[in-house]
Amino acid sequence: MELEKQSPSSFSAEVRRLPGLTPYAEAWDLQREMVRRRKRDGIPDTFILCEHPPVYTVGRAAADASNLGAGEEYLRSLGAEVFWSDRGGDATFHGPGQLVGYPILRLKDRDTHKYLRDLEEVIIRVLGDYGLEGWRHPDYTGAWVGECKISAIGVKFSSGWITSHGFALNVSTDLSWFDRITPCGIREFGVTSLERGLGREVRMPEVEQRVISRFHETFG
Repeated sequence: MELEKQSPSSFSAEVRRLPGLTPYAEAWDLQREMVRRRKRDGIPDTFILCEHPPVYTVGRAAADASNLGAGEEYLRSLGAEVFWSDRGGDATFHGPGQLVGYPILRLKDRDTHKYLRDLEEVIIRVLGDYGLEGWRHPDYTGAWVGECKISAIGVKFSSGWITSHGFALNVSTDLSWFDRITPCGIREFGVTSLERGLGREVRMPEVEQRVISRFHETFG
């Protein structure tokens, strides 16, 4: 898979932007390969950014397929793929207009709870850049605006304390895709996007640069 390397900066991890819409299976395979290489110190810490074609994924927290609404066959009939993933969390949607971040990092402090809070902090600071007040829900992982979730988080920790999977930030996502499932297994709250919160168009490259900057600030 061809990767576009970002211009050099003081960011402590190598930033990679996968071009176009990357099929989920390709990004998952890439992560597994990079985790193996990171364990051997064959690559530095790496921060992958991408967008996916429509796809529903289900994490290890899901006991069954109940949060997939009418079921996998129906979701596929809508033009989306369905994957049972090895990340944490429950069911969610990825698609165009959503920025997905996959950090492949070696956790030096081995503090998995802090890592999740740091990922939330990255998103909350990006939201603040746009004048939106993001917050953490005491019962659910992710970042919120008002009463709606704007960023889902689901990660995996491999041996050697190597991270994979990560976060998904709704920028200009078609939120109707979420109506077909119970996102993250949460029935009492909805989902939102950066564009809905701002009431205007937002350019994805601009959001990417803000995410990179805030990621460096939080983890660097």
